[in-house]
Amino acid sequence: MRVGMLWYDDDRRQDLGDKVGRAANHYRSKYGRVPNLCFANPRTLGKNPPKEIVGLKLRSSGSVLPHHFWLGVDDKAKKK
Repeated sequence: MRVGMLWYDDDRRQDLGDKVGRAANHYRSKYGRVPNLCFANPRTLGKNPPKEIVGLKLRSSGSVLPHHFWLGVDDKAKKK
């Protein structure tokens, strides 16, 4: 993924699935495409995060700040 949308969500009342779902819905409405990849900080993901959530591959990245989600389309998946 070369280009993506950065989404901030620190709502402690919502679980990870809700946060990623809201971000994915916003991405879809803004760009007219469905994201399939999401990067998040390991602290945001917690222990033993799922590999996929609401249809997005979920990846851990220390370069993404806590409570932020970087969503987009996986370049490798497009070529398959």
